[in-house]
Order: sequence, then C-alpha cells, then structure tokens
Amino acid sequence: MSAATPRYCILIPCLNEERAIGRVVSEALALGLPVIVVDDGSDDRTPDIVGTMPATLLRHDRRRGKGEALRTGFREARRMGYDAVVTMDGDGQHLAADIPAIVAAGERYPGSIVIGARLLDREQQPNGRRRANAVADWGISWACALPIADTQSGQRLYPREILDLADIPAEHFVFEAAVLITACRERGIGVVSVPIASRYQGEFRLSHFSPVRDVTRITLYTIGRIFHYGSVLASYRRSRARPTIVEDRATASLAVN
Repeated sequence: MSAATPRYCILIPCLNEERAIGRVVSEALALGLPVIVVDDGSDDRTPDIVGTMPATLLRHDRRRGKGEALRTGFREARRMGYDAVVTMDGDGQHLAADIPAIVAAGERYPGSIVIGARLLDREQQPNGRRRANAVADWGISWACALPIADTQSGQRLYPREILDLADIPAEHFVFEAAVLITACRERGIGVVSVPIASRYQGEFRLSHFSPVRDVTRITLYTIGRIFHYGSVLASYRRSRARPTIVEDRATASLAVN
C-alpha cells in the first residue's frame, strides 16, 4: 500500500488522554497508515501532544460526546477519500498491533464491519463489565437480526459505506450501537469479529462511559429499533440462528502497508 494512495486510515476519538495518547498515536503511525485524531474538547495536554505528531488533528471547541467525535472523523475520512476507517480509543486499551488482523479480516470479508472483539484474556474483565457486555450483545444482536460478538468494542473497521452513516440521529455512546444496527438492518452489511485481548489492567483513566446513563440510553435505543423494524420474534431467531464469524488470528501476520 503506497503512502500516497492509502486505502485505510486510523481514527482515534479522545478526551483528556494525556497519559496515553502519545503512545497510542505513535504506535498507530508506526503501521504506516494515516491517523486522524478527533479531540472532543479536552482540557488537558492531549491536543498539545497530538499537535507535535504527524497526524491529522481535529478539535471540538467543547465536549460533544464520543458519537460526535466519530461523526467528525467519518466526515473527514470521507472528504479525504479513504476506503475504510479503523477506529480505536485513545486510552491505551486498544493496541495498534491488533490492526493488521482486523484489516486482513476486512480484506477477506470485503464490505463487512470488523470488530476487534475482546474474547482473549477475558478473566481481566471486571465481572460487572462482562455481564453488561453480554446483555448488550444479546440485545443489539437482536436489533441487528444478526449475532455479533462484542458489540461494545470501540476497535472496529468500518468500510466506506459506513462513513455515509455519519448523520444517523444518535449521540454519545449510542452512536456505535446505532451504526451497527442501521448497517445490518438497512444496508445488509455483515459483521466479522476478530479476537483481541481484554485489557483492564494498568494505569487507564476512569472510563467516560457511565454504567447507568449510557447503558440506559443504549437500552432504550435498542428496544426502539427492535420494534421499529418489526418481525420481533423472527429477528430474535435470526440473531441466534447463525454463528458469529470469528476470524483466525493467524491473519495477524499479514501486513497493512
């Protein structure tokens, strides 16, 4: 892949990540892919750190939520003509080292969303988080009428068609669930899951995700979508009938540049 004609870029939404963002962006740049960082109104040194690096930095003048940060990044990637975007969070829980396997799965299943699913080292996940993720997978898979592993992971590959969904009416952490549901139900897009490690140890900052507020928002949105599309029982059966595609990690040796 030529640096002059990249097919993929890496998109990193972030908020107050001064402790990790330098390493996260450096490791992403080391893959040889363009990097877009969307700073969602940080009041720490995050934008100053990114500003010294050869990455595209977009800044919100105030906090608008992760959904709006992703939306801003999607629009920029679309404007720059990229064929796909790989997203990862800026707090260090996602590793750029997992991106080659995700990209390889996207090449093998063209046009699909590829999720870096936290299926490895799951004992690191707090019990409460593991149970919440399981419930989210059950509900969002139902709304998608397609079984999906780790619907809450923020490390994903979105094909070009998904970038056109930037304007779907969903905000904050609901946006990522809305993208999955809309893509599956209205665009017929498939979802592939690539196993990555669960990473909850280390000096991560407290999550911006609120277990009460954001779970409530996602739950209400998901229930609304289930009834919106109708055929509620048929959708549930479809969500349970087909196995989720989990890509073999052996593809991780494939290069992305």
